[in-house]
Amino acid sequence: MGDKETGEQGRPRGGAANETVHNRIAVLRVERAITRRQLADALGVHYQTVGYLERGEYSPSLHLALRIAEYFEVPVEVIFSTTPFPRIGSTSPA
Repeated sequence: MGDKETGEQGRPRGGAANETVHNRIAVLRVERAITRRQLADALGVHYQTVGYLERGEYSPSLHLALRIAEYFEVPVEVIFSTTPFPRIGSTSPA
């Protein structure tokens, strides 16, 4: 019998704990030639946090998501989504 609160690798199951927040942080960061450390310093977080965010291993708080959007000067919806963003170049030419 397994624990109904955790999944296979001890990850939380159900509720808000396992909801994925997709993001375009890496795309924006690379586009603007900003290192993870530079972004982290500007946001006041550890540089590894930026890596966790980019890989989807950590979902930001609302406050942090808004600060990231403010830093890049774009609406929060440009960076974050509850559904995956389409891959660049994934559509075939008409």
